[in-house]
Amino acid sequence: MDKEDQNRLKHFTALKFKYQANKYKDSSPSSFLYLILRKVDLGIELFDLEFNWLQEHELFETLEIIWLQQFRMGESKRLEAEFSHLRAKYKVAKNWESSVGSILYPILWKLESENSLTDSEVKLLQENNLSQTVAIVQDIKCFADLKEKYQATKYQDSSPDNRLYKILKKLDTEAILSDSEYEWLLNHELFEAIEIFETQESAKRAKVTQLKSKYKASQHPDTSLLSQLYQILQKLDADKKLIYSEIYWLERQGLTETIAIAEELELKRQFVALKAKYKASQYEDLSPANYLYAILKKIDSETHLNEQDIIFLIQSQLPETIEIANDKYASVLKSKIISGVVVSDLEIDWLRKNQYEDIVILAQHKHFAALKRKYGLADPSLPLEPFYAIMVKLEKKERLDPKLVLQLIEEDLLSRGGKIALTYYKLEAEFYEQELGRTGHKWNIPTASGYWRKANEPERALKLTNLDLNRVNDSNLKSAILVTRGAAFRDSDKLDDAETCANKAMEYQPDSHQPYTLMGAICYDKYDYEQGDYWFEQAIERGAETEDIDAERKRVVRSTKDENKRHEAAEYLLKKDSQRYSWAKSYLNKSSDNSK
Repeated sequence: MDKEDQNRLKHFTALKFKYQANKYKDSSPSSFLYLILRKVDLGIELFDLEFNWLQEHELFETLEIIWLQQFRMGESKRLEAEFSHLRAKYKVAKNWESSVGSILYPILWKLESENSLTDSEVKLLQENNLSQTVAIVQDIKCFADLKEKYQATKYQDSSPDNRLYKILKKLDTEAILSDSEYEWLLNHELFEAIEIFETQESAKRAKVTQLKSKYKASQHPDTSLLSQLYQILQKLDADKKLIYSEIYWLERQGLTETIAIAEELELKRQFVALKAKYKASQYEDLSPANYLYAILKKIDSETHLNEQDIIFLIQSQLPETIEIANDKYASVLKSKIISGVVVSDLEIDWLRKNQYEDIVILAQHKHFAALKRKYGLADPSLPLEPFYAIMVKLEKKERLDPKLVLQLIEEDLLSRGGKIALTYYKLEAEFYEQELGRTGHKWNIPTASGYWRKANEPERALKLTNLDLNRVNDSNLKSAILVTRGAAFRDSDKLDDAETCANKAMEYQPDSHQPYTLMGAICYDKYDYEQGDYWFEQAIERGAETEDIDAERKRVVRSTKDENKRHEAAEYLLKKDSQRYSWAKSYLNKSSDNSK
């Protein structure tokens, strides 16, 4: 006998001992018994043929052991099948341990048999993220509670998928049952639940009547619990806002009083929300007609509260509301300022009064920067004061007081002829024209005309001085008007008309230097420098300052458009007196540069 046969013999002997088959004498490994015992030991089911063979050989103890073992094997498979079924029924996640040895199996078995779990068992499910299973557990409990509440405990099925659960949930929310649901309760003899339902329906029908009366809709004939009217009235009674289609439906039914009530309720809801938003909930009155509602609407629309509004809030002891309103309005003004909008004086006064000085300063700096751009003042070192005040006055078309004019002179902002100077001169011209109209005092004519000229609007000066001098008695005034009119003609390059005015002015006031100064400038404009010097000398003899005459010569040279003529004038003056007219050298250089 080889080694393998020896091993098989030992194995057969051990199996015979294990399954109590020692009385069977044949110990050959080729025995039929050896095949049977090997299959049993490997957990393989036996056929009837094999069971019959064991009976025939009276191996009853062996049969009993095999039957018990195979029963256990069948039970294990049945347990696994049951567990698989419960896992599916109670929606256990696939990643959960599937062995029947899992703690989950007894929990699901208990749930299946007793329809309930302890709090600790539910907690275990929650801790293992079995949310769907927990939801089913909760539905089972809810179903049991509803059956108790509606006296339907005789109905045994506890599955949340059962139709009764859906019916009882509708009963619990006082929803209307369909005919088929009502008939289902009848068929299952759940008369107590039916009685509760009918009691609910009776109460709801009474509610319909009560709601119709409450919301002025009694004239509408419909009393159905399924009607559009009942749905709308329920919304109103639950303090919910109606949508457009519901309002439209009420309009079509002619229920105008109901609509009015709905609108008033909506206003009250808005009032309540505004009171909560703006810290005014302690104010008890909810009528939308109340003054507080109008104030809160103003705050919400970012509108400034007036003095009367503030007094009301103070009297109503609502300091937080005032603070919120002020902060909100200040924020609106700040946003306007940042975006480049110029706030009004009233708004600035309000900011100062309510101590928002930082926003006032921001407004001033923003406005100052905008005004500097407008008036062409690019100097970054230009201080806010007094120049901001000056430009603000000019923007408002207000005249400057002498102190502010002096500031402009000191900064050389009038002589340079920029936008700020032109605006100032125009305001002065308009003022003296208004004074002329108000007082009739004709000396305002040459004054206003002079300012129009400085504002680079000689045509306004010519229009103002175009009058019949025969109606003017004062010869000095006639001369002054003619001088300023002649200067305006000169500004408009109408030199012949200017000369005519200068000659007439000399006739009316031969001792005044002004007509002679005008004539000298006209001659210079015509490039007749020697004749111009004659008239300038005549002016000096009559009281004109030499510095003023030289300044006039300088203005003429500077304003000459023809480069060659300007060069010619500069050369003439330098030959006349190179030291006195040294400034003319710059014009020679400019001419030389242009000729290169």
